[in-house]
Amino acid sequence: MLRRAVIHVRGLVQGVGFRPFIYRIAVARGLKGYVLNLGDAGVEIVVEGEGDAIEGFIRDISEKKPAVARIDSIDVKWAEATGEFDEFRISVSCDKRSVRSSVIPRDVAICDLCLADMLREGSRWYHYPFTACAACGPRFTIIERLPYDRENTTMRDFPLCEECLKEYRDPADRRYHAQGICCSKCGPQVFLVDKCGNPVECRDPIDEVARLLSEGFIVAVKGIGGFHIAADASNDDVVLELRRRKNRPQRPFAVMSLDVAKVKSYAYVSEEERQLLESLERPIVLLRKREDFSLSEFIAPGLDTVGVMLPYSGLHYLLLMKFNGLALIMTSGNPSGRPIVVNENIALKSLTGLVDYFLLHNRRIMNRCDDSVMRMVGGVPTFIRRSRGYVPGYFEVPFGRRDVVGVALGAEERVVGSLLYDGRCIAFQHIGDVDNLESFDALRESILFSLKVHGVRKLDFVACDLNPAFLTTRLASELAEEYGAKVIKVQHHHAHAASLLLDCEMPRDAQALVIAVDGVGYGSDGSAWGGEFLLVSYSGFTRIGCFKPQPMPGGDLCAVYPCRMLAGILSSVMRREELRELLITRCLDGFPKREREVDLVLNQLYSGRFKLLHTSSLGRVLDAVSALLGICRVRS
Repeated sequence: MLRRAVIHVRGLVQGVGFRPFIYRIAVARGLKGYVLNLGDAGVEIVVEGEGDAIEGFIRDISEKKPAVARIDSIDVKWAEATGEFDEFRISVSCDKRSVRSSVIPRDVAICDLCLADMLREGSRWYHYPFTACAACGPRFTIIERLPYDRENTTMRDFPLCEECLKEYRDPADRRYHAQGICCSKCGPQVFLVDKCGNPVECRDPIDEVARLLSEGFIVAVKGIGGFHIAADASNDDVVLELRRRKNRPQRPFAVMSLDVAKVKSYAYVSEEERQLLESLERPIVLLRKREDFSLSEFIAPGLDTVGVMLPYSGLHYLLLMKFNGLALIMTSGNPSGRPIVVNENIALKSLTGLVDYFLLHNRRIMNRCDDSVMRMVGGVPTFIRRSRGYVPGYFEVPFGRRDVVGVALGAEERVVGSLLYDGRCIAFQHIGDVDNLESFDALRESILFSLKVHGVRKLDFVACDLNPAFLTTRLASELAEEYGAKVIKVQHHHAHAASLLLDCEMPRDAQALVIAVDGVGYGSDGSAWGGEFLLVSYSGFTRIGCFKPQPMPGGDLCAVYPCRMLAGILSSVMRREELRELLITRCLDGFPKREREVDLVLNQLYSGRFKLLHTSSLGRVLDAVSALLGICRVRS
């Protein structure tokens, strides 16, 4: 008996080759009908055919979906067949924003089939760095609005050539209805300029950059979600020069190698770490250094780990294949403390003092997106920085209501904005430390983009940290006024604890004893917290204990110069003369003004004339221990 099914699929089903996938499995089952993108409301499928064939088709949707797709729900309504269809087709997308559901597709690495196309001589994509198909390539970084169709992305600047258009329209082709496809005839192009912006004449810009890197030059590379700064990771002089230019004396650099075989020459790689390195998301993975570490010792000085990633774009593959070395530094292209640069004009102004050349392309980056960073902890992949490949990501929250829309802005360091929408939390890209105007603007852009793309015109709330001095607190007030929302200020460590409840998938009414330790957070009593014992629920907390508060001579300077914190802690158990001798003989390099500064700090601690800020922070205690042991005496 012929039947009809109207199927509504919600989840990550845009920009992942989902409609072509539906087309193929429908045709294979002999079904007729259509598949349609519903803007931010998912995908609608209408099929007619034998009942058994339709049931098998529905199973195929779940069991054979594209690897990058995520299905949250499949709703099916059955009816009698009408016979109105004579084939199965992909219909033109529509926009149904009245349905409150939304997922923006994320960027994924180039797939093996596209890589093979790129390496096959005679191919239209031979050595073409922007090769992509329905299963791979950038999405989030090029999308301007939903639905995910070419005209709604920055790829609209590159009309398809006749051959690409033929593949786009061919249901049997893997580039069928793939919005990011192009070839060397019709797609973006790369070009090389010097640090003054003057074009560098060369036959192949990527070949030339590989040569320049091998000779010790430092190059800014425009990628998918922003700029990288690339340099030879094996050359001590080059690494030290990059540290000097970036004013980054100690913090580790991430590196990129062509494949796992090269990585294994300088780091240990477990099977779980290999899978993470080669995953579609291609994060930076922290790996344990080999004892005979073959890269520069200045890549990650004083650490037993190194951050490694594999190429995730065609441009990266071509560059690494042509570069004669084990690895390239691929660090974020930004002035110190600023967000990653995405625009070539800004790059030429802000990165000129950092690099010698710029490898550019003419595809616009709509949304900046830094690399994700992960490590294996107890066999479980754990985020250190959640960004490219994983954002925008969303997850269900037990306290979410479909009729409440709100924004959360984070604190000040390592900020990620998020949106509560349709009962789900949608987390956006890593912004970094929001302690300057550029980062403030980047966070604001990220939030405004998310509101625009989801069609949000009014917010119920804007959440921010309790600290009145944070720029995020100021942004919360601005957004609340603009969108008619109330501001909700959340205590820093309660936010940490509540996120832990969510990680553990605890129910709405859950309570837990949480030990929250970090560098510092603004306490409910106005003091500096950071070593807290809290009885928490999602909606509130009771502070039942904390580590003993310690004096902070100079306040926040203790976070930069931990020898100050060491002096504060030891002042309660040592006489002034004893402590001075210790600081002068063992820790003088932790005080920029030398003996004069030591005496100033001791005067603050012992004279009784100063009201010093105290903190319960365990992070500051560990800083002090590190300073005493000579591990780190200046925060870099």
